[in-house]
Amino acid sequence: MLSTGMRGIFRAGSLLLLTSFIISGCKTVGPDFEKPDVPVADSWLDTENEQVDSSSTNYQDWWSVFEDPTLSKLIDTAYQQNLSLQVAGLRVMESRAQLGIATGLKYPQSQSVGGGYGYSRSSINAPPLSNLPDDVRQNVDRTTGVWTASFDAGWEADVWGKFRRGVEAADASLAASMLNYDAVLVTLTGDVAALYTSIRTLQERLDFARTNVQLQEQALKLANSQFEFGATSELDVQQAKGLLYNTESLIPLLTLDLERAQNALSFLLGMPPSDLGTMLGTSRKIPTPPSSVAVGVPADLLRRRPDVRAAEMAAAASSANIGISQADLYPSFVLAGSLGLAGGSFSDLFDGGATTGFITPFFKWNILNYGRIKNNVRVQDARFEQAVTTYQNTALAAAKEVQDGLQGFLRTQEAVGYLDKAVNASARAAELALVQYRQGAADYTRVLNTQTALLLQQDELTAMRGQVVSNLVATYKALGGGWQLREGNNYISPDVINSMEIRTDWGDLLMTPEQAEETN
Repeated sequence: MLSTGMRGIFRAGSLLLLTSFIISGCKTVGPDFEKPDVPVADSWLDTENEQVDSSSTNYQDWWSVFEDPTLSKLIDTAYQQNLSLQVAGLRVMESRAQLGIATGLKYPQSQSVGGGYGYSRSSINAPPLSNLPDDVRQNVDRTTGVWTASFDAGWEADVWGKFRRGVEAADASLAASMLNYDAVLVTLTGDVAALYTSIRTLQERLDFARTNVQLQEQALKLANSQFEFGATSELDVQQAKGLLYNTESLIPLLTLDLERAQNALSFLLGMPPSDLGTMLGTSRKIPTPPSSVAVGVPADLLRRRPDVRAAEMAAAASSANIGISQADLYPSFVLAGSLGLAGGSFSDLFDGGATTGFITPFFKWNILNYGRIKNNVRVQDARFEQAVTTYQNTALAAAKEVQDGLQGFLRTQEAVGYLDKAVNASARAAELALVQYRQGAADYTRVLNTQTALLLQQDELTAMRGQVVSNLVATYKALGGGWQLREGNNYISPDVINSMEIRTDWGDLLMTPEQAEETN
């Protein structure tokens, strides 16, 4: 049975607690976030081009348009093993835990259970024992032993919505971290495809360089033969050697670029620099682009591109921080209390009269803060405006990137058409020049010029064909496609989950939303 005093304490505390709950729902200071406006075009500049499909937005696995199994395998490997992506996934786990902290602040912010035993001995030479007669002092029991057990709690009522704004900010930050993961995945798929295209382009350029070396070796043999028979001077031989050696010098340089591209691809795959011959296969051909590109409409970027949506969520979190700082301008109402047991012996703790306790309602108001709180509100407001502007700038940059990639794809395709005709003409010219030189109808300068032109134009054509694919990859990357690869999967790998669960109790935070729902 509780004593009359304890019942009074609990009645007062319950009344104050109920009043605080009612007050807590009265007001939430600070602005409510509204999605900022962003200028968006109605259509892309080249929407009338028959190669531009504005009606379709099916680019979630855009790399499949190249129908290249090797590329698809590389992207899947990068998704499974890339370390930067794993770091982004771990930031999602961190944000989930931060949201749990913010949510917990809505409830009593401090709770503790304590207990102990206190022993003390008083001096007979100090008051109050020193005031007693000597014979009495010598017989007084100067020792005291007290057993205690208590539950202490303190709760600041969320009168102005500070903690609710904190949950709002943490929730937006969690959404932003998830979208940042998707943005990293979009960048990763695009970079893998771009490097793969670069590798295939360099391989084709190497093949053409080696073919031209063989052609020029034949021309050198012919020049030597003509010189030995006295049909021409040594000048032809030296010119043939100069062209051959110049072409041969391209091979180690192109090989160096190829090796570096493979090293970069290994890094994206989460592997040390290694020979990727097995993974790349024997194709050595630049992926074939489709005849058209699906781009949808510009407004799709605001809904689909992860970094744009992440910037929006960052602005939402910044908006909530204004409310958190504004709440400090007003008084806070706190309820603190303790319920415990005390007794001279351990068994006394369980007697009816052993209960102790107190409840202390109070408020505090930081009124003499010399403008610090108001200036903190201004800081948060300025940060919010920065976040809004960053969101708008990110959206505009996304539209520019799509337009750049799209125009690059269309224009380089036009250039490939002309270069293809130029290569065919140069190949025929080189063939005719060699025949005429053999017959004595043309000097070696003509052979030299035609073979030089053929080498340059073949190399330029190959590089331009690679640019067509690279521009298409850049377009799909700018459109924000590829993040759907992680749908239904966790943000971190099973091995990392296992390591974290061994170290720390994560509850259901390491699960996918679907797994957590099934568990609950």
